Amino acid sequence: MLTACGMKGYHMTDEVLILMQGTIVRAACERMESAHLKALSDSVQQAACLPGRFAWDRKAAMHAEIFNLLGDTAGDPVLARVAGTAVGWMHDLALTVGPVADSIILNSRRRLLDCLSAGDADGAAREMERHLSGLCFMGRVAQRCA
Repeated sequence: MLTACGMKGYHMTDEVLILMQGTIVRAACERMESAHLKALSDSVQQAACLPGRFAWDRKAAMHAEIFNLLGDTAGDPVLARVAGTAVGWMHDLALTVGPVADSIILNSRRRLLDCLSAGDADGAAREMERHLSGLCFMGRVAQRCA
């Protein structure tokens, strides 16, 4: 379980964080402007350009940064704080799963960008929730195998 920053006494499970990310993506999609979309696209492109095998910690951090961008775009301080919590959670999850997750994350980010570009808030939220659920499953498997 994860304790959310600044939310004393409140614990968020993976499932709650996943649902909250879906909510954040929906809110971000509704407020999405071309500058936001460009920042998200640039972030995904920067992560894609880093070599995963030799700098996985750094690349995992870049993959996680998208949550801050989505939280800022959502325009709600509570959602931004939850998105900030997800940055550390996603980074830890990506480190647990390892570089094998690189192409999975990048492909999901590209599908997410497609949905956001089309203004499909529900599709974007489903993509994020499905992606994070899959990574959580992979993380549990990786921990059992370690």
